[in-house]
Amino acid sequence: MIRLDNISKQNGTRLVFIEASAALQKGEKVGLVGPNGAGKTTLFRMITGQEEPDEGQILADRGITIGFFSQDVGEMAGRSAVAEVMDGAGPVSEVGGELAQLEAAMADPDQADNMDAIIERFGEVQARFEELDGYALDGRAREVLDGLGFSQEMMDADVGKLSGGWKMRVALGRILLMRPDVMLLDEPSNHLDLESLIWLESFLANYDGALLMTSHDRAFMNRIINKVIEIDGGNLTSFTGDYEFYEVQRALNEKHQQAQFERQQAMLAKEINFIERFKARASHAAQVQSRVKKLDKIERVEPPKRRTSVAFEFRTAPRSGDDVAKLSAVHKRYGNKVIYQGLDLLVRRKERCCVLGVNGAGKSTLLKLVTGSTAPDAGTVNLGGSVKMGYFAQHAMDLLDGERTVFETLEHNFPRDGQAPLRALAGAFGFSGDEVDKRCRVLSGGEKARLVMAMMLFDPPNFLVLDEPTNHLDIATKEMLISSLSTFEGTMLFVSHDRHFLGALSNRVLELTPEGIHQYDGGYTEYVARTGQEAPGLHA
Repeated sequence: MIRLDNISKQNGTRLVFIEASAALQKGEKVGLVGPNGAGKTTLFRMITGQEEPDEGQILADRGITIGFFSQDVGEMAGRSAVAEVMDGAGPVSEVGGELAQLEAAMADPDQADNMDAIIERFGEVQARFEELDGYALDGRAREVLDGLGFSQEMMDADVGKLSGGWKMRVALGRILLMRPDVMLLDEPSNHLDLESLIWLESFLANYDGALLMTSHDRAFMNRIINKVIEIDGGNLTSFTGDYEFYEVQRALNEKHQQAQFERQQAMLAKEINFIERFKARASHAAQVQSRVKKLDKIERVEPPKRRTSVAFEFRTAPRSGDDVAKLSAVHKRYGNKVIYQGLDLLVRRKERCCVLGVNGAGKSTLLKLVTGSTAPDAGTVNLGGSVKMGYFAQHAMDLLDGERTVFETLEHNFPRDGQAPLRALAGAFGFSGDEVDKRCRVLSGGEKARLVMAMMLFDPPNFLVLDEPTNHLDIATKEMLISSLSTFEGTMLFVSHDRHFLGALSNRVLELTPEGIHQYDGGYTEYVARTGQEAPGLHA
């Protein structure tokens, strides 16, 4: 359906693609993978015609429809979320808009003199709306928005009043309702909670068009895709299979290439040694010349490209008391909405509690109560003896000084530590080379999250409270974080929508329900096995 034929692309002085080729066939669900900055978004922009390749061509089958979801959703205001989603469905949305205007006109006393013409036009437009299956479209739009976590009230409210994350869900809903022949999704799993993520996973698994997507959520991608296209060093390489197969195959390919490289290097060393040894002897002149010519003709095997991921070594955190956090008879409400009524909870040393619950159940509120960011209306929240807390929340990224560079930020927070350990810390969290000189105001969401996380973990607390710590983090950084946290000796209380992160790190589950907290010993994987559901209210 779409073919990339020997494309080359340069951004400034950086070569993004060098004579790269790949194809997206009908029915394929493809995961586009590669390190940050490899060119994934550039590739999407070239397919949609927003950018042109410098060389080569991008060919698409005639007449196909393409839907593109990106993180840049633009301004939305003045219409309901339902209307905004339906707007992506083409002509039927225009007809629906006129129908709504005519309905308003029929109810307007000032239009009484024009009522016959309005009613006649209403009949014509209504017939066209029915012909385009417009009434079913409203239901389908609401079904999509419901799956993405919207309440009925939010669906009918002005989309301009929604936060950026919810606007992204609206933009994603437009593409899903459109059901184009080809769907291009750039990080659709960002800003979704676990329930919405699982719904989207099911939707895309049953979608019969072609799909090309990026995602930093390996579990999400693994359950949907049947092919991987990897961007690496300007090349596009295709692997048939899911993400796990790709990882195994890539490792095998690298091992095979390394073995070939080492064999060739040994052979070259032997030949060069012979040439150096006998080049001055007339009796060996013919053999030397023969071997020089042979070396010139040999196609060199390149060593495999190494994916550098630096492990982060925790300093040892001080030991806390056995009771880390205790909530007793806690009441909390926002306006008329009761979040907690008589909540009792004890978090013990070395527990890694993941918090699950539907939207609005109070997951972030629980973390805010424990950290003292918000006060209970009644009841008590107490931390145990010798508890040193580290709290990661999305708002922490807004507190960075925009004028300081990454390295200046680290130096400011750790003035007694030398350059070497701070540069090692920056490198472990993905800031290498010139990236440490970036000013915080130009950092992406993922880069800010990495910097805040680095500062929190450099001088480690013994009680980590983490609210969606993996938002914006790429797969490699998540793996590094999981590896680091798996050796953490302290206590954790966290909310995450990343199932790989949940399964790897939790040893206790707190499920927030209208009846109170259901507690499960054992981690997220045991919770899924015991309940038969991956998230509250959803069945596996």
